[in-house]
Amino acid sequence: MLKRNRVQATEGLPVIPFRKCPAKTFQSPDGSVVPGRTVVEHCQIVGQVARVLIARYPEGLRSRLFPAGADLAAAAHDIGKVSPCFYEKLRLACQFSGGQTPLEPLTGINPALEKMWGGHAGVSQVAAQALGAPQWVPEILGQHHGFSPQVAGKQADAEIFGGPAWQRERQALVDELKHRLETDWPVIETTAQARLVAGLTSVADWIGSGQHFEDPARPWQGSIQTALDEAGWRVPRYQSGLSFEAVFGFKPRPVQQQFLDTVSGPGVYVLEAPMGLGKTEAALYAAYQVLQSGQASGIYFALPTQLTSNKIYDRFNVFLTRILATDSSSRALLLHGKAWMQETEMGEEGRPGGAWFHQAKRGLLAPFAVGTIDQALMAAMNVKHGFVRAFGLAGKVVVLDEVHTYDAYTGTLLDALVALLRELGCTVIILSATLNQERRSGLLQATLHKDAYPLITAIQRHANQDIVQELPVAAPPDVNVKVRLLPDDMPAVQEALDRAAQGQQVLWIENTVQQAQDRYLDLAARARELGLACGLLHSRFTAAHRQQQEDQWVGLFGRQGWSQRGMQGRILVGTQVLEQSLDIDADFLVSRFAPTDMVLQRMGRLWRHADTPRNETATCEAWLLAPDTGQAIESPINAFGVSAFVYAPYVLCRSLQVWHSVDHVALPGDIRTLIESTYASRPEEGAMARWLHELENGTTGPRARKGRRALQQLARIGLAEDGKTLPEAHAQTRYSDSDNHEVLLLRSITHDSESKTTRLGLLDGQSVELPVSRHHLDKPQWKALAVTLMQQLVPVRASAAPLPVSRDQLKKLGFGHCFYLGDDTWPDDVTLLRIGVVDACGQLHGLYDAPVHERHTLEYRSDLGYRLVKN
Repeated sequence: MLKRNRVQATEGLPVIPFRKCPAKTFQSPDGSVVPGRTVVEHCQIVGQVARVLIARYPEGLRSRLFPAGADLAAAAHDIGKVSPCFYEKLRLACQFSGGQTPLEPLTGINPALEKMWGGHAGVSQVAAQALGAPQWVPEILGQHHGFSPQVAGKQADAEIFGGPAWQRERQALVDELKHRLETDWPVIETTAQARLVAGLTSVADWIGSGQHFEDPARPWQGSIQTALDEAGWRVPRYQSGLSFEAVFGFKPRPVQQQFLDTVSGPGVYVLEAPMGLGKTEAALYAAYQVLQSGQASGIYFALPTQLTSNKIYDRFNVFLTRILATDSSSRALLLHGKAWMQETEMGEEGRPGGAWFHQAKRGLLAPFAVGTIDQALMAAMNVKHGFVRAFGLAGKVVVLDEVHTYDAYTGTLLDALVALLRELGCTVIILSATLNQERRSGLLQATLHKDAYPLITAIQRHANQDIVQELPVAAPPDVNVKVRLLPDDMPAVQEALDRAAQGQQVLWIENTVQQAQDRYLDLAARARELGLACGLLHSRFTAAHRQQQEDQWVGLFGRQGWSQRGMQGRILVGTQVLEQSLDIDADFLVSRFAPTDMVLQRMGRLWRHADTPRNETATCEAWLLAPDTGQAIESPINAFGVSAFVYAPYVLCRSLQVWHSVDHVALPGDIRTLIESTYASRPEEGAMARWLHELENGTTGPRARKGRRALQQLARIGLAEDGKTLPEAHAQTRYSDSDNHEVLLLRSITHDSESKTTRLGLLDGQSVELPVSRHHLDKPQWKALAVTLMQQLVPVRASAAPLPVSRDQLKKLGFGHCFYLGDDTWPDDVTLLRIGVVDACGQLHGLYDAPVHERHTLEYRSDLGYRLVKN
């Protein structure tokens, strides 16, 4: 290739040859900022990283998932950095640091204008479009920072991008990349494949911008394999031929064996079976069979809440210990929690302060992970970095647990996710105890006929045709549960205390955190007088306090607590987190009334195992706190209270009509009848017709709710292939008030302007120093500090969050080095971090004693959690 000197643009603006355009800056040992890698070198590195990433997939998946030339799409992501605004931005960064820069100045250029078109990524998009790149490729380049730049109507040879001469440099850069990589643009066949290549591009860019590639004087060619290993992208090796018994220590039950015989490779498999029948073990061993046959690249186990994710984590790790080969590389793939965040190196976006320095997100990119369904759902949404999630899930066994718990909004998203995962070569395993036939048909996008229970449903593609199987399974013996409905809480409170005083283990489940906290305060005070233990579990604790509560109470109510079960009566109060995926076993259950499938799930925590040691006075009984049926139908808001804002009033009324005359249930024998009786479509009259209309069409007024049709439309907007990218905070995955703000709880915060550090007092009495400048700590120190601070976070809904602190103020205090505060080049991005300073009495205050909430008092206690107290 001929080496070109600086040329003059026709518009009079000098043109810098692409070979001289920098892609990055680099901090030299003396602290000054100098030009880093050139654009062409950085692009080549990213292309080579993408090529090696693809090569680490099993051979059968690799050819099926990735089009030829996908590595060129990744390499070309930064061709927009060959532009006057970006060049001048880096030149000024070097100049202002006091260092010597060899970069020649461009006069009359304002780098701040970049925000108008999404920065250099927007230039990459319009440039690729002008060069005739195939369908979807320009958009992939434009979205490599996670969002769609607003470039409608903009031309690659426009003056703002340097005119025709700068566009010719970008074309020359693409030609050079094609030459170096010896490939051409990819031809992408589907939108799913476009999301996959977009995710590959972003991840390869992150890794290719990491510590091994920062120093422009350091050779990079031998560092790619090491960088991928350090990012956690290791190729797993498995112990072959292990039996189910070798992995779990017992022979498979008939339902488990039948499921294992059905799962043979990519497809969708639904296992409907009662609570406590070993669905998790069946799913994991089925995953092992697919993994060792080379048909999958890993496992993502998705659960409804973070609490349930934490508890299955240990079981999943034991499973991995059994199936992974004993070499150190494979063992490095075991789950290590927060330590893994410090040990892996994901490059630019995965560093502290980056959008992906977050365990919930990073797990999607690890070969093995346990996480929440919300992170997986965003793979199918037009949300920032949604396509990175899709890339992380591609080719894996994806286990979706407790699927029945999702409303109309999430149901639409879930259907789209399952369809996307099928296109991405995944083996999708759906586990449920209470799935109705309509939802099962929606998930598989197929007409189904069987209503047996338990039931296995499978859909696989053979010769371009979907093959559907519905396989009834022999049901286990029934457990008979005595049921009592009460309109008044007080008899249930006394009964819970009386039974605990006899030595029983009592579970009390409420529908909101506030209800659970109030009930705990009442019961705990009275239990203490009787020498009884009382605990509380919900989602609004700091990570450290939540872990303490989980370890204690899930342990006491689970198998590991059998030896202590007879020592003391106990009452555990909690929210919906107790009904999902937890192996806890109570003697007596009190539950606030909820939709039928939720009630059945809660009953699944009652007399769960036949061999659990129980107090001789215990009887298998559940008390449901429910209003009178007639009053509920007449006025569900008054009758159900706050529960009518958690669950749809129509569904609550339908459920109550089913349960009001029930005095006992046989599980699992009655499950299918109860579910279908609640959810089967039927014409309505009178008040029930009104509540059905509101369910479908929504309500108006001060506490308006969107209807099912509007929710489904919202979900489809979120799934749009084009249009505006949503920040994660605006891309809800469940429609009820979601806990999407993160509150950092501290004892104190002081800023020292002389040392340029912010001293933070933690809840446990320790303190840490947060430098304002990133250069004051090295990368391992920043990771350790960020992980420590993340342990102080509590997730809360927007209405209960402290008042926001400006992004500029948070950055001045140094928080931007540990927490993602939004993207300055994307006006729609938001900061989710809130600050709360907790005084000795547990009351929250704002930064520097500023007001913490407009209307209410906020509190935090280690035993009670985060609480909004209405004034």
